[in-house]
Amino acid sequence: MNDDIILDVKNVTKRFPGVTALSDVSFQIRRGSIHGLCGENGAGKSTLMKILSGVYPSGTYEGTILYNGKELKLESGSIHQAIEEGIAIVYQELTLVPLMTVGANIFLGKEPVEFGAINWDKLYANTREIVTKYHLDIQPQAVVKQLGVGKMQMTEIAKALSENAKILILDEPTSALSEAEIDKLMEILRGLKEHGVTCIYITHKLEELFRITDSITVLRDGKVITTQPTKELNIEKLVGFMVGREMKERFPKGKRKPGEVVFQVENLHAVDPNENDREILKGVSFDLRRGEIFGIAGLMGSGRTELVMTIFGEYAQITQGKIKLGHRELKIANSHQAMLEGISLVPEDRKQFGLVLIQSILKNISLANLDQFSSWMRIDDSAELAASMQFAKSLAIKAPNLQVSCDSLSGGNQQKVVISKWLMSKPKVLIMDDPTRGIDVGAKYEIYKLMNDLTEQGISIIMISSDLEEVLGMSDRVMVMHEGKSTCTLNIADATQEKIMALATGIAQVLS
Repeated sequence: MNDDIILDVKNVTKRFPGVTALSDVSFQIRRGSIHGLCGENGAGKSTLMKILSGVYPSGTYEGTILYNGKELKLESGSIHQAIEEGIAIVYQELTLVPLMTVGANIFLGKEPVEFGAINWDKLYANTREIVTKYHLDIQPQAVVKQLGVGKMQMTEIAKALSENAKILILDEPTSALSEAEIDKLMEILRGLKEHGVTCIYITHKLEELFRITDSITVLRDGKVITTQPTKELNIEKLVGFMVGREMKERFPKGKRKPGEVVFQVENLHAVDPNENDREILKGVSFDLRRGEIFGIAGLMGSGRTELVMTIFGEYAQITQGKIKLGHRELKIANSHQAMLEGISLVPEDRKQFGLVLIQSILKNISLANLDQFSSWMRIDDSAELAASMQFAKSLAIKAPNLQVSCDSLSGGNQQKVVISKWLMSKPKVLIMDDPTRGIDVGAKYEIYKLMNDLTEQGISIIMISSDLEEVLGMSDRVMVMHEGKSTCTLNIADATQEKIMALATGIAQVLS
């Protein structure tokens, strides 16, 4: 075997009852490289990572995996064995203990002990050694719950490196990071590469693959479609490999023609509900037209989500300003009242705030609209089913039936369920907070087409997005926020990523 190859996956097949999750998968990863792994939801990425990290042990799949030239055989319940072999994974949902320190988390279960007690001085010294070696900007004695998401992720990486990881698997590592935190992560990964650590980088953000990886493997329907050096690929080729068809445009062109102003926010000021002396919205103003997609851009912490949650009656205490629907001023106290006024919100975190994951598709779609099916304190089950089926069909939710629980759906289908729930309430204004976060490129395209269809029906959409290409590709106008203020609203023809970033960072407060 070539000594440059650290991992050689040969003809791996993994079956579940009625489903082949991986079919004859083969690819190689070079030692000390950053290898991208991408594909639509359901392509087999998670199954493959569970095999490599020991969740699915040897004997539960066909084929061979060579690691450092020897067959990798992980026993049942062998996650710790994988770690001992030098294969570690950092999951999208972090696994830290919030009330413990960085050092205590890194060495949890393997603390240095002397005379029957933990030697904390040695533990923190060992932590400092790791964070210094790999240039991780975290303090060993900092309490985890007081850290930002970026530093929590650094702690997870340090935890893996403390086990002398040779292969580090990162699953959607930037899904909750700010631009500055993403830049820092990229810097860390380049440093790990210099130390000979091999990284497997899984993401739906294709631009990141071109920014950081040396090679990319594309999975589709459980099969390897291609493995190529990153420099030989481009976005169009990669998307074509992922979806199995040519996508001529990333953002479908709608036929919408925005009409009259239907919604206005005027000089809105609001304070944090838990800290009344901290103003989080500082004179925000904008208007929304019928059938328009109005983009809101800004860095994490700029007040984007706080603004739409306040409009929806679910966050801040308004101290000044007006919210108007048509010519009528609204006084919205809660989300139910917002819904009755024709305002709906697809939240940023669909799993925590948009869905009851253990409930069925049917119950999630109808959840906010049970009064439509209720009479004399009894729900008309047939009417509920018929209405939910109509939305599931029109939004092309992929599931065997509506009784399937939402935790079994892909990210794209979960998002369609959330959208269906709010469309059932017949909104005039639909707020979508990072609507394509964490979903694959094919599902994104379907969401974009749906947004175009809704605007053509006269629904007005407010879209927050952390993806500037998405903002520019889908919006008619874009408002940029900075530190709780609306700095500028641009017609999309006049907007560029550079202008938006200048406004979002406060470099340019006024554009001529």
